[in-house]
Amino acid sequence: MARSLYHAVRETWKRPKDGIPADYRRNRMAEWRRDPVINRIERPTRLDAARRMGYKAKQGVVMVRTRVRRGGLRKSKINMKRKPSKMGMKKITMAKSIQRIAEERVARKFPNLEVLNSYWVGEDGKNKFYECILIDPSHPAIQNDKHLGWVTANRHSGRVHRGKTSAGKRGRGLHNKGKGAEKLRPSLKANQNRGK
Repeated sequence: MARSLYHAVRETWKRPKDGIPADYRRNRMAEWRRDPVINRIERPTRLDAARRMGYKAKQGVVMVRTRVRRGGLRKSKINMKRKPSKMGMKKITMAKSIQRIAEERVARKFPNLEVLNSYWVGEDGKNKFYECILIDPSHPAIQNDKHLGWVTANRHSGRVHRGKTSAGKRGRGLHNKGKGAEKLRPSLKANQNRGK
């Protein structure tokens, strides 16, 4: 029964415009826009996605919703001689995804916690909304947890800034395997950035 319920929730979130009424989505976005940019929440909006990303409803696990701007990289105008088409202000895609930017901002806001993972919960004309799962490495409940205890090791500190989350690994190209992915491991830096 539980599995079919999770499956139904996941299918609804795959196509939120079809599965969730427009009025409800609009009101929820308006409410989220009024909240602080980085807002701690009691429980995840998408329980199926949160559990898939490692969430547990226990002490030492914190949920945070954040919003970040949408669109390409914003660059300031260059006051030097060049053609407008060569100005290089618009239509520039950043090498780092919006989701990674969201995770890093949350990590800076909560320096004593580690970002485990994050997932998309919505977007409007200007913003994208993500929910981040944070872990307290110094909490006894986390230290004694057989699934989350690995976060307490020193080598996992600042993991979000080193591209160790799911979004970070995608950005580093580590979702690729086999032919054509030889220069991605152990890291791009180890291969003089030739992998991307």
